[in-house]
Amino acid sequence: MLSRILRLINGKIALSFSYQTEDIVALDLALKAGAKDIEIFALDTLKHFRECLEYHKAVESFYGVKIKRYKPNRSSLDGLEQKLGEFGMRESLENRRECCHIRKVEPLGRALRGKAAWITGLRAAQSATRSAIQIVEFDEKYALFKINPIASWSEREVFDYIARNNLPINSLYNRGFRSVGCAPCTRAVQEGEDIRAGRWWWENPEHKECGLHIK
Repeated sequence: MLSRILRLINGKIALSFSYQTEDIVALDLALKAGAKDIEIFALDTLKHFRECLEYHKAVESFYGVKIKRYKPNRSSLDGLEQKLGEFGMRESLENRRECCHIRKVEPLGRALRGKAAWITGLRAAQSATRSAIQIVEFDEKYALFKINPIASWSEREVFDYIARNNLPINSLYNRGFRSVGCAPCTRAVQEGEDIRAGRWWWENPEHKECGLHIK
């Protein structure tokens, strides 16, 4: 199915890699589907866990690919850090969204500029804010096709695929993490908690998006 979809895309294709289990599956599927010329990119927020940076290198070595890093605008980041300090993003939803915008949303706009399609590892079961996603959508904000090849997969199916194909995994998942973001805004989850409970854990579930996947 993904091979057929990719053959219909006329233009450059990008795949976002954010150090999640879903992303390694999406990358593996895309490469096996023949997407040899895609740009694989990561948003380097400058707040990643050390394990994510190690995983970045491991995935590049495993596939023999280069994952391009997009970093925040330096002047915008300087102003943000003076305003919020180390943990000011936890003081209000507005602060957190401003931090995400500068560290993630603005760099994503640069990453997707000139692209015809964007492959993600989004799953509908990840959260209430993602329950309606489709395998193929048109993203009006970025004016491109958004391809979510594992949109209908369960978390168990993701881990089963990784195990069957011996894919590298972010070591944070062995320490209780089930979704990985920036270090100040992510924690491991407890038994019985939602998969994304560790993301922005001080916020209500309906707010738990950084702005990358909001239409």
